[in-house]
Amino acid sequence: MGIPPYATFGQRVWYYGFRVICGLIFAFLITPILVVIPLSFNAEDFFTFTPEMLSFDPEGYSLKHYQDFFSNNEWQRSLKNSLIIAPIATFMSVCLGTLAAIGLSQSHVPFKGAIMAILISPMIVPLIISATGMFFFYSTLGNWMESTLGLDKTLVGYIKVILAHAVLGIPFVIITVTATLVGFDHSLTRAAANMGANPVTTFFRVQMPLILPGVISGALFAFITSFDEVVVVLFVGSAGQKTLPWQMFIGLREQISPTILAVATILVVVSVALLTVVELLRRRSERLRGMSPG
Repeated sequence: MGIPPYATFGQRVWYYGFRVICGLIFAFLITPILVVIPLSFNAEDFFTFTPEMLSFDPEGYSLKHYQDFFSNNEWQRSLKNSLIIAPIATFMSVCLGTLAAIGLSQSHVPFKGAIMAILISPMIVPLIISATGMFFFYSTLGNWMESTLGLDKTLVGYIKVILAHAVLGIPFVIITVTATLVGFDHSLTRAAANMGANPVTTFFRVQMPLILPGVISGALFAFITSFDEVVVVLFVGSAGQKTLPWQMFIGLREQISPTILAVATILVVVSVALLTVVELLRRRSERLRGMSPG
């Protein structure tokens, strides 16, 4: 919607000024990403633009860093770990976060504000503090699982990282599902109950289809959080659970490998695709709730 013709001079200045400010903020945020993407095609093992790249000489560009990523065993092992940990942690986050959001949406639940604050605290508390607390908690839990349950040390390592990432993803699911439930008509669930449907049937046949966009949005945010997280896995995991961000951190600290640029570009593309899906789901959710035209 454009500015109305009857707008005053001050309103016009604010209208265009606000857009200029937003554009500057967007450029400030997106410029570092735009620098990384072309550097990932550098034919040399440098983190800077070569004269050939600046002159757009085809000899200055190459896919060798991408080839190294897909052929290097260390990178592929890290990618495999990320693809194991992130989906499982996301599934746990969705299950627990959705149930928590539905429970907190009930009017008779006492201390909803305090409970909500506790549940979303992992995304508010500085990550280094959360990681330190998780280290002490999950190290004790891991020792118990190894000594009492007799589980393999590698399996215990995966369990600890998955549980830690699930904790980080739950707040995102709670927030998105709670936002979806704001416009939910609870008379639908009462009508289903009056028709003889049990709570489980009511949830999957009535409530879930309407809040599904919020659930999927929360799942995507939880997946991105788990897939990109490095601090917690450094504290909780071991070398056997080395994820892709951990390998990137090692590449910056020890090897100075330009392959990091290729991996970063791939992660940017994946993140943009997932965020595009989130936006499409948000619009679909608004249409289902009648908050926007079809």
